[in-house]
Order: sequence, then structure tokens, then C-alpha cells
Amino acid sequence: MKASVDWLSASGAEFSAGAGQVGCAHLRHYSATFKEWGEGQPLLLVPGLAGGFELLGPLARLLAQDFRVISYQLRGEDDPFALRQRFGLTELVEDLAEFTAWLGLERPAVMGVSFGGILALELAARYPARLRSLVVQGVGSRFERGLLQRVAGWVLSCYPLPSDNAFVNQFFNLLFGGRQNPGPLFEFVTRQCWQTDQSVMAHRFRLAERFNLVDRLHRIRVPSLILSGERDLLVSPESLKALHKGIENSRLVPLKRCGHLAFATQPHRIADEVRRFLQPLNVGQVANLPD
Repeated sequence: MKASVDWLSASGAEFSAGAGQVGCAHLRHYSATFKEWGEGQPLLLVPGLAGGFELLGPLARLLAQDFRVISYQLRGEDDPFALRQRFGLTELVEDLAEFTAWLGLERPAVMGVSFGGILALELAARYPARLRSLVVQGVGSRFERGLLQRVAGWVLSCYPLPSDNAFVNQFFNLLFGGRQNPGPLFEFVTRQCWQTDQSVMAHRFRLAERFNLVDRLHRIRVPSLILSGERDLLVSPESLKALHKGIENSRLVPLKRCGHLAFATQPHRIADEVRRFLQPLNVGQVANLPD
């Protein structure tokens, strides 16, 4: 029995969303691996800067109890040589729009976390008619240029690192929103993040640095849920306030004792908020959302 528990912890299997259905969408600029779990109304999950859709496993497993959850690998996740072809946020958002069309999804709910939240917001601003509703977690109206962000970008861009680096692991630790004791969850997050090539992480970080949606938030017209950890060091209260104020039909939900990685550390809380938000919309009870 102990051997089985140890294997689950070591492999990260306990945090997996399950086998699901694996597919490959052949888009114009790359072939995107994707997975589906559950049945019901479609919910498209956009992964963050590192870790791929596997890092969303704990959340996807819970959401799959009520929705048809679909997630995919961003360009470069499975093939870092994709960076040889220059692309930016615009191209990544076009990938997302094309992937949605490739699946034949008509106005799905879209949820993005961290860097994926940037892509989801940009999609909603450019193509508001292509999604039914929007959920984001770990993102504001613009990139924050604080010391923590500068150090992370500098290290990722300038220093070749081994596949498991103590300094960057401590940076990941800060994203939990508090001291995280070594254990299965911490090991799962750090190991999964290092599955993303360092050059890809650095490239996405540089793209995030240019993100500023303040002047285009009025274009987002779909019902939107903004989730934010109260201990999220990457998103300021000012940026959150601007995001909430700029999207007319939005609800801002603070997450107590949560950091940037709330989707991994508190997946039950995130899933409950998403269900509470999406289920009335799915039965046609769309209205202006109270704070």
C-alpha cells in the first residue's frame, strides 16, 4: 500500500485529470495536442506560462463533473523549436480562435489562468461574439512591473538553468501565496513547470511584459468572472480594479489565503466559483452580474 502511495506522489498521478480523450488539432502554424474530460456544456481551459494543460489536472478533474472540459498545449509547449518562427500574443490568440473553430465549438465558455488568462482576455476583446462567457484567474488589466517580475524575467532570459533549479523553485513557491512545505503538491507543480522548456517560458514572459488591455477592456461584452488570490504577488489591486471596472458585465471574486497558483492549490474553491457562475448562464439566465 505504501509503495502505491509513494508512486502516486512521485508520478503526480494523484493530481491528474484522468486519461480523458486525447486528440491533435492540425492548425495553420502547429499541431496542438489537446485533451477532453467529461460531458455537458463545453468549457475551454487555456493553460498558463509553464506546465502545459497537465498542470490544470486537479481543476480539470473537478470541472469535468459538470462540463465537457477541453484544454490544449500552447504553441511551443511540445516543440520549443517553434520559436524559430517569430510569433507574439496576436498569433497565440489566433491559435486559440482557430482551435475553437477546429473543434466546431459555437460560443463556448473560455477560462484562462495566468498567461492563459491574458490570451482569454485578448480573445474576448478581439472576438466577443465567439465565446459565451469568460473566466480568468491570476491576471489583471496589464502586466505588473515589480521587482519580483523583473527578477523572474531576468533569470529565465539570461541564465541557462538545469531542469530543476532551486532558485526558480523558490520563485514557484512564492506563487503559492505562502510558505509551501515540501510534499506531493509542491513536487507536482515544480516538476510539471519544468516540463516546459526554459526558452519557451522566457519567450512567454517577454510577451506578458507587453500586455496592457486597459484601453480595450470595453470591447469585452460577455459575462465575465474574475478570480484573484488575495496573496497573488503578480497582480496588483489597482490592475484588478481596472479589469473589473473596464468589463461592464463582470464579477470580481477575491480568494482568501490563495496565491497566483490558486487553480492548483485550491481547485475545489475555483471549481465551485466557476460552477456558480456558469450554470445559470447555461440555462439562459444571463443578466448583469452583481459584485
